[in-house]
Amino acid sequence: MARHDENVVWHAHPVTQAQREQHHGHRGVVLWFTGLSGSGKSTVAGALEEALHRLGVSTYLLDGDNVRHGLCSDLGFSDDDRKENIRRVGEVAKLMVDAGLVVLTAFISPHRAERQMVRERLGEG
Repeated sequence: MARHDENVVWHAHPVTQAQREQHHGHRGVVLWFTGLSGSGKSTVAGALEEALHRLGVSTYLLDGDNVRHGLCSDLGFSDDDRKENIRRVGEVAKLMVDAGLVVLTAFISPHRAERQMVRERLGEG
């Protein structure tokens, strides 16, 4: 699936992640909630987001059901599609962390390899 073109290059932004974090007054991080369907991931992540928001923390909740209405609406539930779903969400979370946000995610994500893939991507940069 990965396609790379020599004409596509990463552009550094004039405002850095550190500057964005300083503006927000906190670091950008990802809190990844995982569990079985109906186990309360979205409920717990939503309650935490609400509490953090009340404290003035800049947050965003990426919910597994919600992203399947847009970003991942073309994906089914095969193993390959589930892996791609997590990869896409990981990329979005990485961009949001770069923006200095506390990103809460609520996804089934049962496979350690997929969670590790996201961890490694978040560790870059």
